Amino acid sequence: MPIPALLALEDGSVFHGHAVGATGETVGEVVFNTAMTGYQEILTDPSYSRQIVTLTYPHIGNTGCNAEDVESGKVHAAGLIVRDVPRRASNWRSTESLPDYLKRQGVVAIAGIDTRRLTRILRDKGALAGCILAGEGLTAEAALAKARAFPGLNGMDLAKVVCTDKAYAWDAGVYDLDRQAFDQPAKRFKVVAYDFGVKHNILRLLAEQGCDITVVPAQTPAAEVLAMRPDGVFLSNGPGDPAACDYAIAATKAFLDAKVPLFGICLGHQIMGLALGAKTLKMKFGHHGANHPVKDHDDGRVLITSQNHGFAVDPATLPANVRVTHSSLFDGTLQGFALTDRPAFCFQGHPEASPGPHDIGYLFDRFAKLMQEVR
Repeated sequence: MPIPALLALEDGSVFHGHAVGATGETVGEVVFNTAMTGYQEILTDPSYSRQIVTLTYPHIGNTGCNAEDVESGKVHAAGLIVRDVPRRASNWRSTESLPDYLKRQGVVAIAGIDTRRLTRILRDKGALAGCILAGEGLTAEAALAKARAFPGLNGMDLAKVVCTDKAYAWDAGVYDLDRQAFDQPAKRFKVVAYDFGVKHNILRLLAEQGCDITVVPAQTPAAEVLAMRPDGVFLSNGPGDPAACDYAIAATKAFLDAKVPLFGICLGHQIMGLALGAKTLKMKFGHHGANHPVKDHDDGRVLITSQNHGFAVDPATLPANVRVTHSSLFDGTLQGFALTDRPAFCFQGHPEASPGPHDIGYLFDRFAKLMQEVR
């Protein structure tokens, strides 16, 4: 017999379905993601910490799960909401089903609800706090009370929560399907990567550029990093409110002053903006998906990109030494900028994709060229 589950949103909306993961409860900000593939990568993306992810594609779990297609060491999403999980997973790389994976990871998830209705609510009202209860004896009143008690992500510093607790080296490149192993590219640049919730595929693509990578905790002082004499510093993606990461903003200011080649993605992009004196703002429902059109202002190309963020940098607050390089064609929000007097640039979306298209992957080449020029 299916185990009952329900979802309650802070606006009073209630959805009844069945559990497809662990029993228990979870609370977080409910967002929707429009990607058609990559559910395992999405679940393990640390940027989804304290968020319950709704996948708009109706059939989730078709290809099962495996040990290679993860973006971190565990599931970081607070919960999962889907329309349907197929009874059988089918893929030559699958080692377990999605429900078994969720149960093993202790993730509460619900299926069998109208995700189209839920997505319309989130689109119209914005991201809402929600609670999933899975098990017997559920009450909508209890779930609603828990949802309304969630404080929200504004002011919440999660980078220091999800990051590594000690520095480590990374040398694996992209996965070779024929050999069923990760490449080991030759090294030519020494790069320090700040872990604010870094995805594995970002590190893989940096390694493919010849980067000898040392990953450091989010609160590592700039002086400690500069003492390593890196060719470049990378600011990673991550969850939560960027304005709450005062330690990261201070470190980034030091790197900008030292004129070290600097590349930021997602939260790293926002932190770079804040370090320059710009302001960030909470978006209505954010950008979460793998089909977002972005314009490259340097050559006019339109690129399809992967996105996952709920905050944005206000371009009107950027200083005069900043040049806008990319903007969203969905809503016009800032997607990328570069400094005119320092070797630093950043991008709001996810050029590493995983999941998603690779149109914007040339930014990793740009970082390598920048480090080569400054050497």
